[in-house]
Amino acid sequence: MLRHAIAPVRRYTKASHDVVRHPQLNSDAKVLLLYVQGLPEDSAAKPLSEYAGRLGMKGRAYQKAKQLLTECGYLHEWREQGVRGRWVTEQLLANVTLTREEAAGARAGEAAVAVPPGEHTPTVGGPACRSVGDSLPKEELEEKNLPHPPPEEHTEDHIEGRTPPDLAEAEGVLLSLRYVNRDLLLGVREARLLAAAAAEWLRRGVTTADLRRALTTGLPADGIRSAVGFLRHRLLQKLPAAKALTPAPQPERPATLARRTLVTCPGPGAEHVFRPRADETHCLRCRTATAYEATLQQWVQGVSPGGTRPS
Repeated sequence: MLRHAIAPVRRYTKASHDVVRHPQLNSDAKVLLLYVQGLPEDSAAKPLSEYAGRLGMKGRAYQKAKQLLTECGYLHEWREQGVRGRWVTEQLLANVTLTREEAAGARAGEAAVAVPPGEHTPTVGGPACRSVGDSLPKEELEEKNLPHPPPEEHTEDHIEGRTPPDLAEAEGVLLSLRYVNRDLLLGVREARLLAAAAAEWLRRGVTTADLRRALTTGLPADGIRSAVGFLRHRLLQKLPAAKALTPAPQPERPATLARRTLVTCPGPGAEHVFRPRADETHCLRCRTATAYEATLQQWVQGVSPGGTRPS
């Protein structure tokens, strides 16, 4: 695919990659967020639905976009009753994910305010002369002024196609904790650092659902300062005991019957032997021939085997 792009010099909006490439937001939610963020300060006092109407976003499409923005922490609403008893809804739309406490602080005006340049405290001491000298060495320039950040270092376990299944499953559980509580948001590198400790839970028979429940229940009421430190402490302190490996029971073998010795059959014909099952004195062939001859004699005499004469 060929790509042609010209950087605009006016009439543009800065968009973060976290918003443009967000996997949970659909295209309507992203366009609505960027549209509102690009408005002037004096034009952002209207409800969000009005701006969505300007974009042709109505009904179900607007409700879906609003729901996704709320679930991902970009949109926060407060519904309060005014002085005259009328209910008023106040909305806050941010271009970064905010927790409920952070959004309340931004609403109250607790955001950091940039200090104007003229209000900085001057440095103690008189002005100093600029040092005259050559430019920095070429090696130092190449080391510090890289056009792109250095590529991430991958261990042998995380090379594509060679990631152990238990580590990949544990890493997926850790990355999914952000959808349960936004304070447990982890980056990819942070999840890989904790994946080994979480995989040990899975090796000890804990399911992914139980692992997620153990990491997200009983969270501090005042919030979590460091998601990595909190999860590492909980993974190590609440690690369940390893299950004792019990050998599988061996299937019971049926008792083998002692084989009887061979005996000589006294029946007609050449001498032959057989292995009796009980207290038989003749082999099966001789017993069958004797029973056949007895039945035939009864039919010749006019008496059926059941004791009645044939008609």
